[in-house]
Amino acid sequence: MSRPLYEIARDVRKDWKKVNYAAAPYLSAMAELDGINGMYYADSAKSVVLYFLSNASSWRGPVAKAIKAELKAMVK
Repeated sequence: MSRPLYEIARDVRKDWKKVNYAAAPYLSAMAELDGINGMYYADSAKSVVLYFLSNASSWRGPVAKAIKAELKAMVK
């Protein structure tokens, strides 16, 4: 079973010190979500994660690579 999205968001914030302005709202939304099948207002958790990934290209390093792979696996 995968980790809750709020735990992943916490780990992203720990590692990514200057979160890209375009990724920040999606990261905040992820912090309020449990799983990939949830909803954040009118948006599905899946769409929130996909938008986060598309705006997180400037986040690099081993932690970024691992978390991005974890998120991609969740949306499949």
